[in-house]
Amino acid sequence: MAGVTGDFGSSILGYPRIGPRRELKRALEAYWHGQTTSAGSSRVSLEAVARSLQEDTWSELHATGLTQVPGNTFSFYDHVLDDALLFGAVPTRFRSLQDQQHPLDFYFTLARGSADLPPLELVRYFDSNYHYRQPEIDESTVFSLHAETLVDEFDRAMARGIELRPVVLGPVSLLLMSKAAPAAAEGFSPLDRLDDLLPQYGALFEVLAKRGATCIQLDEPAFTGERTDAELAALNVAYTTLSTTALRPRLLVTGQYGSLGPALPILAATKIEAIGLDLVAGRMKPEELAEIPGMKRKRLYAGVINGRNVWRADRHVVLDYLERLRHVCPDLVVSTSSTLLHVPYDVLSEYAVEGNVADRLAFAKQKVAEVVALAKALTDGPSDKWRQRPTEVHFKQKHAVRHRTYNITDDMRVRAPYAERKVAQRARLDLPLVPSTTLGSFPQSTAMRQARYELGEGRISEEDYRGQVESEIEEVVRLQEDIGLDVLVNGEIERNDMVQFFAEALDGFAVTTNGWVQAYGSRCVRPPILYGDVARPKPMSVEWTAFAQTLTDKPVKAILTGPVTMLARSFVRQDQPLFETADQVALVVRDEIADLEKAGIAIVQVDEPALRELLPLREKGRDEYLRWSVAAFRLATGGAAPETQIHTHLAYSTRAAVIDAIEQLDCDVTAIVATRSIAWVLDALAENVLSHGVGPGIYESRSARIPDIDELDELLTLASKTIDIERLWANPDGGLKTRRYWQVEPSLRNLVAAARRVRRRAEQGIFK
Repeated sequence: MAGVTGDFGSSILGYPRIGPRRELKRALEAYWHGQTTSAGSSRVSLEAVARSLQEDTWSELHATGLTQVPGNTFSFYDHVLDDALLFGAVPTRFRSLQDQQHPLDFYFTLARGSADLPPLELVRYFDSNYHYRQPEIDESTVFSLHAETLVDEFDRAMARGIELRPVVLGPVSLLLMSKAAPAAAEGFSPLDRLDDLLPQYGALFEVLAKRGATCIQLDEPAFTGERTDAELAALNVAYTTLSTTALRPRLLVTGQYGSLGPALPILAATKIEAIGLDLVAGRMKPEELAEIPGMKRKRLYAGVINGRNVWRADRHVVLDYLERLRHVCPDLVVSTSSTLLHVPYDVLSEYAVEGNVADRLAFAKQKVAEVVALAKALTDGPSDKWRQRPTEVHFKQKHAVRHRTYNITDDMRVRAPYAERKVAQRARLDLPLVPSTTLGSFPQSTAMRQARYELGEGRISEEDYRGQVESEIEEVVRLQEDIGLDVLVNGEIERNDMVQFFAEALDGFAVTTNGWVQAYGSRCVRPPILYGDVARPKPMSVEWTAFAQTLTDKPVKAILTGPVTMLARSFVRQDQPLFETADQVALVVRDEIADLEKAGIAIVQVDEPALRELLPLREKGRDEYLRWSVAAFRLATGGAAPETQIHTHLAYSTRAAVIDAIEQLDCDVTAIVATRSIAWVLDALAENVLSHGVGPGIYESRSARIPDIDELDELLTLASKTIDIERLWANPDGGLKTRRYWQVEPSLRNLVAAARRVRRRAEQGIFK
């Protein structure tokens, strides 16, 4: 062991799985859309791509010199769903299909749904930009071990002389991250089933130990957030039980995405051999670790390399920290703070990123190299080359941006009173009761995506590209008119992504060519890199929104991405406070709204789906975060005229502080992701916590399922009982870009029909 030999180990907690060129995405979508001659051959092709990605990852990581290589990090769609099925947690509503479908098709039914079965709910993975499918558990869930895939991977790697350390979600986090199935009894919690689940983990340990595994990684990220005494007690029960299992590998328990807090001494007191700490988001002083009984006897996986941002580590500062840590925990392994799932593969493929930015970046491959180099320097001492500090790279500050930011005043964050705005907007827009709209994006054709690619490659002219965009915007506008929507959009035909589109138009952002990161399933994004002061050389969305408005007499809503979401879904500079960067972006959005108003646009939607997503996992820091995030949004929208209707789109939260923050945004209309959870959202709204317009998303945009009119009518009617009818809107819960028109068109027609039913009853004074 490292503490005995004086050698310090190196490892990472996970690795990207989509492929350096999104090979998995392409194989998945070919399979889903039947782009081969038969289901059997398509499945073989998909499985071959998966196998190749797995084996390339093992071989590459082993060749870097890592002393431990993680395994079971590949997934066809989502690792949380994988781990639920590893232990047989099949939701009741899907069980009848289990014997009727091929296992891979059944897996995708859980993840993507079917014509009559909504998929498992898509939920944010802590404060990362990844989303997982939430398992459903009830009293009838029968846990059983299904480790064939995991064992097959382990055996194949062993045959190559590579011992993997399998990675599995820990039992308590698996249950805490699940939801009670609809059929569960009132008051049931998935954590109630912990005693039934633990024996299956013990069975997995035995299987792996017999095959030669020496260590297994159990992730318990749920404990980097606030937890009750009962949940902490469950953690103690779980690892007191599992660490005394007779036949097992060594247990490494990790706490990614922040500090383990009170969970750390609980884990340290058990007989597990190793603990992995996120020492980036949850940095601890060595003396704090020394005060925790049992820590000195544990192997510490020191997560000092940031797994969630792309900036190169300061090796001198990190090495000094590790030197101090090793005196407290002599058995030390240098590691990443989290899985590298959240960063792109390789910065060396980014030929278009300017050198003074690229020189400061480290993607997954570079972070592995940093881990290995730090472990070597800790063991052998830094080399002469190591001791030479690299030349610092300084980005030019834009003095005009800084001057403007420093001169922001409080009154710039305040609009006219809502009562005054409401009257002005009603006179200008003359919308019916329960107006229907979408939240921006429509499906993009293959021709449109090809045209964007060919423009970037210089194969078509700007004029040809503009012609393609105009043609498709007109088709989308005509379709919306035919469907009967009351407020239209241009469909975001000209955009690649809600963040990247604006980043490409702004100074201070760099965009990548191959910097793909998995958001969920086959959905991949290229987060921009926010490295400098942010400025807007020219209007970004005005031209295409104004063009759409010329095609119709109905109002066309402009769609912008808000400052908090621009930060949350980018890799952000770390040399200044986030609130200062947020205000720089807010001023850019403010200017864009002013130009949209000059172009005659009456409705502007400033999307902030990440407002809740950036909320700190622990209470400390939440109030301050909500203060500056709300202030940034209000700076962005504070210059809008009273007759301009400002919308936003965001995820809801039961946290009182977040609900209050949503009200403080002072939006004229707030669209909320609420389809699956609409009951408790409406319960909260019944308390009048949102006093302005509300659109509780009634059509789940990320599902292939087409809701019928009666279902949507029922949801809107339910909403009308808790939201004043004059404030109620009908809309999907998200953009429609990832859907297909054969799904979107009937769904929206049903939404419009449902809205008209509710409107008619309201006008007649009749409610169910």
